[in-house]
Amino acid sequence: MYYFLSMLSTTDLGLSISTLVTMLGIFWFNAREISFNACLSQMFFIKLFTVMESSVLLAMAFDRFVAISNPLRYATILTDSRIAQIAGAIVIRGTLMLTPMVALLKRLSFCRGHVLHHSYCFHPDVMKLSCTDTRINNAVGLTAMISTVGVDSILILFSYVLIIMTVLSIVSPEERTKAFSTCISHVGAVAIFYIPLISLSFVHRFWKRAPPYAHTMIANTYLLIPPVMNPIIYSVKTKQIRRAMIKILHSKDT
Repeated sequence: MYYFLSMLSTTDLGLSISTLVTMLGIFWFNAREISFNACLSQMFFIKLFTVMESSVLLAMAFDRFVAISNPLRYATILTDSRIAQIAGAIVIRGTLMLTPMVALLKRLSFCRGHVLHHSYCFHPDVMKLSCTDTRINNAVGLTAMISTVGVDSILILFSYVLIIMTVLSIVSPEERTKAFSTCISHVGAVAIFYIPLISLSFVHRFWKRAPPYAHTMIANTYLLIPPVMNPIIYSVKTKQIRRAMIKILHSKDT
């Protein structure tokens, strides 16, 4: 579990750092320009860490399923080497799926106003500025997101169906409650990640007449809320982390 928590915190940090430079530049120095190559790089890393976080949440759902359905074999199924393989697969998968999507933007011509609605480079936002045909870009981008975040969300839902079936088969009410309580943190992390992400996708694709501030607010929520809330959720629900934080705070007071 702690390996997966470290992966989740790494993706949250990566997502925050990817947007930190441009956001601070706008708010502190009113620096509102970015080069095209820098924009593509930022877009790639934002998408990469988004896909990686989705994959980590899927791995954590599998972790919860194994812990509840087969606790005696948990340590033999999720070994250190297997977790390292999962981490490597997460990085490789995200890189392979997203590289074509970002690279295809190089072929576009931009002849309209070069003004983005967000404080960072967002794929649909950049494509709106193009005066050439973007159907291939739309198809590749949609395919990449469906095959990563879309598939992950379905598999997470399927994992929880199996978890619920396993928990309901437990005779003891106390054991049922204990099993469900181990999933609360993960359910919260999944909700604060997927709800803003799905909302942002729907706004860009189906509510194109929405005012610019609506796009900006949802986009900033999608990037800022998970890194802020995940440490709070897991600190409150995980005894070991809570004890460590209390110990640190007490040592500072003394």
